This record gives sequence, structure tokens and C-alpha cells, in this order.
Amino acid sequence: MRLINNLKIEDFQKVIFQNEKIELDEKLIERVEKSFQFLKEFSDKKVIYGVNTGFGPMAQYRIPEKDKHQLQYNLIRSHASGVGNPLKPSAAKAAMLARLNTLSKGNSAVHPSVILLLKELINRNITPLIFEHGGVGASGDLVQLAHLALVLIGEGEVFYKGERRETAEVFEAEGLKPIEIHLREGIGLMNGTSVMSGIGILNSYNTKKLIDISIKLSCAINEIVQAYDDHFSESLNRTKMHGGQQKIAEKMRNYLADSQLIRKREDHLYNKETKEEIFKDKVQEYYSLRCVPQILGPVLDTLEFTENILENEINSANDNPIIIPEEQHVYHGGNFHGDYISLEMDKLKLVVTRLTMLAERQLNYLLNSKINEILPPFVNLGRLGFNFGMQGVQFTAVSTTAENQTLSTSMYVHSIPNNNDNQDIVSMGTNAAVMCEKVINNAFEVLAIEAITVIQAIEILNFKGQISASSKKLYDDIRAIVPAFKEDLVMYPFVEKVKNYLIEN
Repeated sequence: MRLINNLKIEDFQKVIFQNEKIELDEKLIERVEKSFQFLKEFSDKKVIYGVNTGFGPMAQYRIPEKDKHQLQYNLIRSHASGVGNPLKPSAAKAAMLARLNTLSKGNSAVHPSVILLLKELINRNITPLIFEHGGVGASGDLVQLAHLALVLIGEGEVFYKGERRETAEVFEAEGLKPIEIHLREGIGLMNGTSVMSGIGILNSYNTKKLIDISIKLSCAINEIVQAYDDHFSESLNRTKMHGGQQKIAEKMRNYLADSQLIRKREDHLYNKETKEEIFKDKVQEYYSLRCVPQILGPVLDTLEFTENILENEINSANDNPIIIPEEQHVYHGGNFHGDYISLEMDKLKLVVTRLTMLAERQLNYLLNSKINEILPPFVNLGRLGFNFGMQGVQFTAVSTTAENQTLSTSMYVHSIPNNNDNQDIVSMGTNAAVMCEKVINNAFEVLAIEAITVIQAIEILNFKGQISASSKKLYDDIRAIVPAFKEDLVMYPFVEKVKNYLIEN
């Protein structure tokens, strides 16, 4: 993949998940060089933040010429102070690509060696050790990006071939040389939203998977209860003017097109005279079955809006100051502020929690024989009272759903002033992205439990030959992991394997 201008989210995903290599177009390198040379000349005898001044509340202090390079090293080393769990290598790789992309806009005046080394690290899957905790998302991901900058100067640690190793050792093994500080490479690398954006791109990728899995499971449950087809019909859903709802309903129609179990209302309730006082057939399904387009529609709409914001962010100049060689000027401002990403990560985790709640309610419907009236309690293929079926894992699904509900409290509205009150309102964007990732991971656990329950229900009703091709594939794939069971099993290995299957497929 040759980089020259803007990147799409799909481009990121090819690099992160398919290990596609990147190349830098000559025009891109020329753009970076032009920006660097301009600031190098322009900053002479002028006061430019982060070049010949201190940082943050220390910006009032002039830095002598002889100390300018050491200033950048001091900044990187002092702020490489994150703690907690390391980010996944895929998230760190996404952050590197996001940083390379924004620096390549030619508005940051870093030396070209920065983007050249970033390219090599990305292509060789050498990812910096970056910790979850540390960023407040105001001057961007200062702490997390300091860990990235630390690697670029040949210090700190990296993940390499599945191991956590010293950067210097890996550089020697790979024949790589650290960058040298020329002008403002420290602050140029550290001011920005690349870590929260990188995690956000992974979050959007996995949310898209969750939505599709949820639709498929919802379709399968509608088949299990032999639901009517009008609640996902084109005619009904076009009367509500939301794109997400209409797209979800269309997907349901596509997945259920060849089902032998879904019924038409006119065949059972419209085209014959009924004299029953109490109808044997349910006139309408429970909300968790009937309102899937209306519930998952906002989830899809939110995801699509979030992806647009993420794409804008990764293609923006998001550090400070902003250098515009064409205007022969340097602008001081706050493009590093992470509010856009923070808000979107809060919104995304909120709708993923809603998706998780839908899955939990559908699961409860299947497990509660009093409301479904077609399945034994807890979808138990064994002996009632002696065996337990899916009873134990329901507790896990409920517990995990409750955790998602709590984690969905907003980070966007939790600003804590710091940095001698220089950063008096902050975004908490990285925290929001990390918490969103946790919510998404939890959602996969709940959907895994729901998926096992769905195929057990299909087994009990002997519907394998009547379900749609979509549901049959789901059945076959999950059945290859979890055998049909009457006797009680230790469930946690199966739940974990199904969760991994849902994530990876």
C-alpha cells in the first residue's frame, strides 16, 4: 500500500489485520522535508513553542540553543510514565500508523527520518510497549505517545515476534537505527490523538463484527420460535426514516430468505376465520425478537458516524503548533485535544452495551421455559432436576452485561484539571477508548454464551434441516467447537473457544 494522501479505515485494517506492507510516496516524503526545512529556518530568532521554549506551563521559559535537542529527549523520557496493562500489539501498530499518517501531512515539521523509521517498524511488526493508563487526552496521548517516541530514539521496550524485548536489542537484530533529534521530534511525536484513534479503529472493526453476529443470532431465534416475517419486512421498516433500522431489517431478510421456519402472518392469522377466545399462536413476539431492527439500527448508525469521525481524525494534523509552509506561518492552538474521539468512544461503548443487553434478554427468553413455551428449562437436553444445561453460564452472561452497563458511564464528561492547571479541561479520550475496548470484549463473551444456547435449542427442536443457510452455517461452526451435550460439561473452555471463533471470523 502506497501512502500519499488520506487513508481510509479499511486501509488501516488491511495493515493491522492482514499485515499489508506500506510504502511512502516520494511526494509525501518531500512534503515532510519541506515542512521541516521551513520551520528550521522560520524558528531562528522567533519564539516557537516546543522548539525554543519549555512545555505546558513551562512554556514561558526560553531554552538556550545549546539545550534544544536535549529538551526533546528530556520530554520523551520524563513522560514515558504509563502503567497498567500493555496495549495489544495490534492497537500499538494502529497507533503507529495513525501517527505516521498525521505527521506525513506536512504540518508537523518533524525530520523525515521519523516517518521512515515508523514505516519500518510497522512493516516488520515491531510494536512499542505502550500502557493503558497515563493519557488524559488533552495534549493528546502525551504519556502513551512518549512510549512510542522512546522506541524511536532506541530506548524502552517493544513487542517482537511475540516477545517483550529491549528496543536496543531488536534494533540491532533488525539493523535499524534510532532517530536523532533535529528540531521538535519529541513534541511532534507526543502531541496528538494517535493512540486513542488507533484503539478506536480496532473498536470500530470489532463492533461491526458484533452487529453482524447479533443479527445472525436474532435471526436464528426468530426461526426457533417460528416468528412471523412482518416485523423485519421492507414495508414496515420503510415507514420509519432511520437508515440503520432499514439496513438491519434488510440484513435479516437476506439471512432468513431460505428459512423454512419463518411464517407469514396472512397464512395463519389473516386468511382464515378464527373463533378461539385465547389464541394458541402468539399474535406478536417479545420485544427482544420483534424489535431487532429498531434496537440494532441505532447501534449501526452510531458505528457509521464514529467511523467517519475516526477517519477525519487520523487524516488530520493533530499536534501543536501547526506548521503551514505555504503561508510561511506557524499557528499555535489545540488540535491535539481528543474530544472528538472521546465522545465517539463513549457513544460506541453505550450502543455496544445496548447490543449486549439485547443478547442477554434473548438468552433469557431461550432459557426461561415459562415464556418461550417450546423449550425445556435452561435448554437442557439432559434429565430435568439432575442436569443443568445452560443454567450456569447464564450467571456469567448477566454478570458481564451488568459490568458493561457500569462501564458505559461517560468518560467525556469526566475532566480533571492538571499540569498546573494549564490543561484545565481534558478529554480523557484514551481512557474512553480503552473502556470501550473492554465493553466490546465483554460483548463477545455474552454473544458466545447466546450462540451456544441457540444451537442447543436447534438441537432440541430438531430444526437443523429447516433453518436458513445462515443459521445452518452458524450451527455447524459452533457445533464443531461444542458438542451436543446432555451430561453437564465444564463450560468455560467452550465459551472461550466460541468467543475466539466469533472474534476471528
